[in-house]
Amino acid sequence: MRPLSTSRGCKRGGAYKSGMMHLLVLLALTLSCHCCPDRCLCSSQTVKCQNQDLDAIPSSFPTTTKIIFVTGNNISYINKDSFPIRLDMLTDLYLSGNELESVGAMVFENLPNLVRLDLSNNNIQAFSERALPVENTLQVLNLSRSFHNHSCMDAVLSVLQSGNLLMLKVLDLSNNDLVILPDDAFSSLSNLVNISLQNSTIISVLNGTLKVPPLRDLDLRDNSLRVLPTTTLAEFSLKPDLSLWLAGNPWRCDCFIEEMLLWLKNSTQVMDSQNLTCASPEALRHQPLLQVELSQLKCLGEMEGVLETSYVFLGLVLALIGVIFLLVLYLNRKGIKRWIYNIRDACRDHMEGYHYRYEINSDPRLANLSINSDV
Repeated sequence: MRPLSTSRGCKRGGAYKSGMMHLLVLLALTLSCHCCPDRCLCSSQTVKCQNQDLDAIPSSFPTTTKIIFVTGNNISYINKDSFPIRLDMLTDLYLSGNELESVGAMVFENLPNLVRLDLSNNNIQAFSERALPVENTLQVLNLSRSFHNHSCMDAVLSVLQSGNLLMLKVLDLSNNDLVILPDDAFSSLSNLVNISLQNSTIISVLNGTLKVPPLRDLDLRDNSLRVLPTTTLAEFSLKPDLSLWLAGNPWRCDCFIEEMLLWLKNSTQVMDSQNLTCASPEALRHQPLLQVELSQLKCLGEMEGVLETSYVFLGLVLALIGVIFLLVLYLNRKGIKRWIYNIRDACRDHMEGYHYRYEINSDPRLANLSINSDV
């Protein structure tokens, strides 16, 4: 009977040890899923890794995290390895001010329920079209102050046109070097209601650029707009609920702005219409657009600008010719010096001959000698 008892005891001991091992493994997994990353602060379901001079995204976030702040660091790139753990509860991700240069493919693949993404204040030069999963829930995208080169915007525009951001409602592209937006830049964003394009050096809004049915807020302040085309004004008029901000642009108050001026005085869509002022011509500078009369709009401003540009160009050409002339003189200085000396010697010999003849003609005795010598 004792051997049987010993066998049962061994089995019980083995089962006990096995259970303890499973418990330890589960405990380790639980701790690994709920621990706070190094150099970060965790409170409730929010993780903050701010201004810690990090060079990479922390690899272990609690699986219950809803909001992550990784801002003010030195993270030059993010890729699919930046978020290795699936975070189903994460809704807000803030990655501003990290000097980001590259956003790789599938970087947000493990963040399926992301609603707000902030990539502002970076220096993004490469943005993969596959950075976001095909099926995503992103509603707010902040790309302000992230692209300092116009050529880098092509990849981002491709992402916007991909058709994967069907739930996007708010888009911030302010303080970027956009210049000109393609006709269909926002055509795939069927739920977009708010666009900020402030201070993006935009020189024109093309027809069809803003064909977004639910659009309600459009910020075009502090750009380089001089006049809005009639077709663009017609698009705005088709959206009676649209609110516009247009202040801070160098409006050119000449005959080409007549249609816009009439629209502005009869529209209630421009929220800052009182702050719109003329930048040219000089006679109307700083005058509010709403106070400009149609009789004051002249077409001379365009010609004056052309003439001014022509004079500047002519001055540059003349200056270039002068520089080339001086350069030629400098390179041929020895030959020119020799040529001047030869001319001087020739002139001296010639003048000495004249001087000798003058002396002979002025002295009768020398004149007689000259006659006798001739005889």
